[in-house]
Amino acid sequence: MAMARASSGLAYPERFYAAAAYAGFDGSPNSASSVSSKFQNDTALLLYALYQQATVGPCNTPKPSTWNAVEQSKWKSWHGLANMPPTEAMRLFVKILEEEDPGWYSRASNFVSEPAVDIQTNHNPKVEPAVENGNSFPETKTISSENGRIVETQDKDVVSEGLGSIVVYDQWIAPPISGQRPKARYEHGAAVIQDKMYIYGGNHNGRYLNDLHVLDLRSWIWSKIDAKAVAESDESKSPAKITHCAGHSLIAWENKLLSIAGHTKDPSESIQVKAFDPQTRTWSILKTYGKAPVSRGGQSVTLVGMSLVIFGGQDAKRSLLNDLHILDLETMTWDEIDAVGVPPSPRSDHAAAVHAERYLLIFGGGSHATCFNDLHVLDLQAMEWTRPTQQGEIPSPRAGHAGVTVGENWFIVGGGDNKSGVSETVVLNMSTLVWSVVFSVEGRVPLASEGLSLAVSSYHGEDILVSFGGYNGRYSNEVNVLKPSHKSALQSNIMETPVPDSVSTAHNATNATRDLESELEAGQEGKIREIVMDNVDPEPMKSKGEVSSEQLIATLKSEKEELGSSLSKEKLQSIQLKQELTEAEARNTDLYKELQSVRGQLAAEQSRCFKLEVDVAELRQKLQTMDTLQKELELLQRQKAASEQAALNAKHSQGSGGMWGWLAGAPGDQREDEA
Repeated sequence: MAMARASSGLAYPERFYAAAAYAGFDGSPNSASSVSSKFQNDTALLLYALYQQATVGPCNTPKPSTWNAVEQSKWKSWHGLANMPPTEAMRLFVKILEEEDPGWYSRASNFVSEPAVDIQTNHNPKVEPAVENGNSFPETKTISSENGRIVETQDKDVVSEGLGSIVVYDQWIAPPISGQRPKARYEHGAAVIQDKMYIYGGNHNGRYLNDLHVLDLRSWIWSKIDAKAVAESDESKSPAKITHCAGHSLIAWENKLLSIAGHTKDPSESIQVKAFDPQTRTWSILKTYGKAPVSRGGQSVTLVGMSLVIFGGQDAKRSLLNDLHILDLETMTWDEIDAVGVPPSPRSDHAAAVHAERYLLIFGGGSHATCFNDLHVLDLQAMEWTRPTQQGEIPSPRAGHAGVTVGENWFIVGGGDNKSGVSETVVLNMSTLVWSVVFSVEGRVPLASEGLSLAVSSYHGEDILVSFGGYNGRYSNEVNVLKPSHKSALQSNIMETPVPDSVSTAHNATNATRDLESELEAGQEGKIREIVMDNVDPEPMKSKGEVSSEQLIATLKSEKEELGSSLSKEKLQSIQLKQELTEAEARNTDLYKELQSVRGQLAAEQSRCFKLEVDVAELRQKLQTMDTLQKELELLQRQKAASEQAALNAKHSQGSGGMWGWLAGAPGDQREDEA
């Protein structure tokens, strides 16, 4: 049998560690000083920041003192990467190293242990279980059609991940699942917390469910959670009910699960927000403030920073909606948004995603009579709707599909058009708005279903997409996994430009004078992602002819060094601008909170002053009444005194005849006898 020796280099994360070792990083906080002799200061700082982001995570250390300029520069570089995923930091580290030292891999014999894979030629290779870091990679099965024919894959990237192992990218596989599987369902909620995928509720045979299951994405074992509900309030002794629901949204937030909205047997008037704590295994109903949206199902709920953006859905009366609401998770306050521009038509069962923490994308969905494949973008800063021009292989109309984002790419799976399920897994690059097809299935399989769920997690340092459930004539409880390759994540060639055309295409001729500064901010974030996404080894420049002029060679070298220096400065400036933007946003948030607090205090003081004024007016009125009563009392007292004096005088006059009576010879005793 003919054999060919294949050696395609190390895969991640081994390739990153080899590059880090070659560059001189030893994992200590002062490792940047060891590479200062190999790279310029700007490049060394950027490599240090990416190494820390990939190995430690986001920068949570306090800012160093201003007198230590070196440590402060290193802290700024690291802190400027914000919440960049470690996998992106790894790839960007290798990308920059390859730009600075294209031949590093060939000279890294002391750091790289090159894996070799034997591949059969002229035969279909048998995929063996991969072993990675001593752990067995789950055995995979190819998705087959309903009639049993195996779906063939085309143009798949095969990457060696360990000695004698092969892993296939861009292909849906069924991992070996064990444990107690959940009941088959669709329109359920799914979310991932710490390598565990939680499934809650859903619809089976027209009956709403309220069970909760968890799938360990490392051991691939299902288990059911016996969740309890805590009392709705301190005064209420009866526990809250775990609602049976479908068409709700399940969001992972602060190591908890938030269940928002959904269809129920006895719907409430407004949307309820429930929280599940995996530590205590309890459900609770969160108290919200403001005017909550009307209850609904089939809506989209997108986490943007510390807020949830809710759009559309279908209410309990089967009326389609296209309203927009935001729930601030810090204050738990609802806010209804009246955005300008033309919003999407009323719909449900659509998909939504956020790009650059600023742009909300809405794709597809359905009404009572038709399905859509339109794309709408909402600028969350300007609160303006636009409808951009889509490019590439535009997906067919669909509803009930599911989507997740990986970097700048929005993967969408499943859905249907009231006739059949959608077989393609598609991806949209949110910077260029170009669609492409990643994979297609055949036959009636769960991936071509409505109401399935899609979540993103990581396996051995690489992103994976995990789908569950769905309905395409029969209910499913199957799990399928796809590991997107670099190639599928960027089907179109993205050229690095100062301002990526992410949403500038969305703002057409009617908005030609949009704010250029906001575009530059998006461009600074887009640059790093474009480098990460476009992880294709640059071909070494080859001379097309013999150049005899040494002066020309020297000029080209000088220009190359100058361009390299400018690129490094631009990269560092981009990180600094992003950091300043983050700090400014944080300051604005703090000032806004302080303003709201002062407004609340002022309103309370105004209410208190008004009450005091009312009390003063009442006291004044009482005081005037008391003065009148006092005067009347004094008058009555004088009248009483006068009456008493008159009575006393009259009595005295009657009791004695006086001198004139004595002179007249009629003593008092005699007069009394005569009387």
